[in-house]
Amino acid sequence: MNSSADEPLHGMMLSRQMKPKFVSTSLVLITAVGISIVSLQAKVIGTQKGRTAAQLYSRYCSSCHGRDGRSQTSKGKYGHARDLTDAKWQDDVSDERIYNSIMHGRNGGGNMPGFANKLKEKEANALVEMIRGLRR
Repeated sequence: MNSSADEPLHGMMLSRQMKPKFVSTSLVLITAVGISIVSLQAKVIGTQKGRTAAQLYSRYCSSCHGRDGRSQTSKGKYGHARDLTDAKWQDDVSDERIYNSIMHGRNGGGNMPGFANKLKEKEANALVEMIRGLRR
């Protein structure tokens, strides 16, 4: 009973059966892509509006002060970067001085650039708190 007249009918039946599956699969795929785009946009916006102190430290401080704050990087050693974990230094320095060093830089024993053009006041204050937490 496989006449050529049956084949087009059989082919049409398959396409009718596949259409709902194709449409639903397509909708799921389009929805997934849409959600991914929205999530990506939220991450980009979130980074611009509310960067964490850890993100800021990693981006602007760790190349000299190291991930642990001990300034054992080659750049930190060469530039005489401050060991941020030093308890005596932590006792002697004020939050205001740390903030000013972050925003305006230092030209003492080392040459630390200022980050006022890259950080908001709130972000610099978050870095001060993070630096306080590095004390050993």
